[in-house]
Amino acid sequence: VKYIGEVKFSKGEWLGLELADGGGVHDGSVMGVPYFLCPVGKGVFAQAAQRSGSAAASSSASVAPTAVAGSAAENDGPTTLPSKEKTADGSISLGQPITWNGMKATVRYIGEVKFGKGEWVGLELTDGKGVHDGSVLGVPYFQCPAGKGVFAEPARLTGTGSSATPASAIAPTGVARMTPEDTEVETLPSKDKSADGSVWLGQQVIWKGKQGIVRYIGDVGFATGEWVGVEMFEATGMHDGTALGVPYFRCLPGRGIFTQPAQLQTTGTGDSAVVEQTLRQAEASATAGTLRVDQRVTWSGKHAGTVRYVGPVKFAAGEFVGVELDDAAGRHDGSFMGESYFECEFGKGIFSQASMLKALTEPIIKV
Repeated sequence: VKYIGEVKFSKGEWLGLELADGGGVHDGSVMGVPYFLCPVGKGVFAQAAQRSGSAAASSSASVAPTAVAGSAAENDGPTTLPSKEKTADGSISLGQPITWNGMKATVRYIGEVKFGKGEWVGLELTDGKGVHDGSVLGVPYFQCPAGKGVFAEPARLTGTGSSATPASAIAPTGVARMTPEDTEVETLPSKDKSADGSVWLGQQVIWKGKQGIVRYIGDVGFATGEWVGVEMFEATGMHDGTALGVPYFRCLPGRGIFTQPAQLQTTGTGDSAVVEQTLRQAEASATAGTLRVDQRVTWSGKHAGTVRYVGPVKFAAGEFVGVELDDAAGRHDGSFMGESYFECEFGKGIFSQASMLKALTEPIIKV
């Protein structure tokens, strides 16, 4: 146990845990809020009733939530929450083939969730471009291979069965439906300014000492209140603008964060055109042609390393580069979300897109 208390993403008291076997989902930070510190992939959040401690193991069954069916002795995998058979409007059924953002999927869960309000649908994607394995923030809603699970609200889904209502007929205002021919995922509409007027769309800001651009302002499904989505200049973020299956904005994987307006500092310029040009120039200068295995590169402009893997990954779309850094500024050992891509010392491995790396032609001089 590393943290006990309230969280931004849900109500009530939660426990932050560092798992010994590395089967977690984060490093103690969730949606930009650092609750505790642990190695990437070892952190989870759970409520007290979902945990069995040395002092409480004998009585854990008596305090388990009634919504959790079964026990570890009755099945090989973790117990999951019971699902409804159909959505409230009857348009989507458990086990039904479905389409989400143009991708084929199967409905694995229907019901309430801890990270948002209302009814949500848990999906197992066919092509493996999801974000989890059916568990979110330590709560097991359903089971699927890592990187194939997403959650969506019923209005954002298109069913292939006769009972499904077309998504275009029930999509919320401002949210367009994506077809298989589309090349980009449609995102939620954003406010132009925060409620207090301190932050506006396209503004350059500073978050934890790092620069970024405001890409989204408004409500989110994972917490209450007004939140700001930021695209970071460097790969210091956590996602690509999509959180728990909801696309709020678009950016490169590992550059998106969510935070509240009070946690941002403005840099004194609101010229969105200048900000965009700065970001794109930074990306262009980082690109150094086709990268190959064993090639020397720099990451984030200051960490030297060696390319160990180039190719597709299961945790995101597109081609990624696996790098073994010279120093312990990485996040893993070449394995991520249960998949082994290369081998290196723990804490020296990172994944990045080629545009965020620069071929190393001259030695880095550390002062």
